[in-house]
Amino acid sequence: MVIYLIRHGMTAGNRKKRYIGRTDEPLCQEGRERLEKIRERGLYTEPVLLYVSPMLRCLETAQILFPGMEQNVIENLRECDFGEFENQNYLELAGNANYQKWIDSNGMLPFPGGESREKFQTRSVKAFEKLEQFWKVNGYQGQTAALVVHGGTIMSILEKVGIPKRSYYDFQTGNGEGYRLEGEDGSYQYEKICYTQ
Repeated sequence: MVIYLIRHGMTAGNRKKRYIGRTDEPLCQEGRERLEKIRERGLYTEPVLLYVSPMLRCLETAQILFPGMEQNVIENLRECDFGEFENQNYLELAGNANYQKWIDSNGMLPFPGGESREKFQTRSVKAFEKLEQFWKVNGYQGQTAALVVHGGTIMSILEKVGIPKRSYYDFQTGNGEGYRLEGEDGSYQYEKICYTQ
C-alpha cells in the first residue's frame, strides 16, 4: 500500500497557534489558497480510497485536494480533546498552573477535562489498524489511500508504524503537509512531504 497521511489546511486558530481539537472551525482563506497551490503542484497522487476526520477543516481540505472524490468519514481519526486548553495558545495559558504541570510532564499528563495522550494515541492507531484490515480483506493491497486528518493523529500513527522508529513529536508537520508511507501490516517506510513556495 501507498498511504498519504495529510494534515488539514490552516484555520484561524492554527494561525494564532491555538490548541484546536474539538472546535469545529473551517479553513481560513490563507489555508484554502495554500491548499490550492499544493494541489496544483501535485504533491499528492490521487488515491483510490479517501478517508477523513469528521471535523470541518479536514472535510474542506479533502475537497480542495481531491475534488469530487468520495470521502469516507472515520470518527476516531479526529484530533485530541484538549480539555480546558481548547482554543487557547501558550501565551493565553501562561500562569495557568494546570498548563505548567502539563508542560513539565513533557505532554504526558492528560489534558484537564480532555484526553490523555495515551488514550488519544490508542484511539488513532486502532482506527488505522481497522483500515489496514479492511484493505487486506477487500483486496486493496497495492493501491493508494489518503487520510486527511490532524497533526496529532499523524504523529500517533507514525510513532506506531513508521520505519525507522522515531518519537511522537518527531513527526510534527505543517498544515497541508504530511507523509507518504509505503509498506504493509503495521510497518511502513515514510517520506515527509513539505510545501515550499
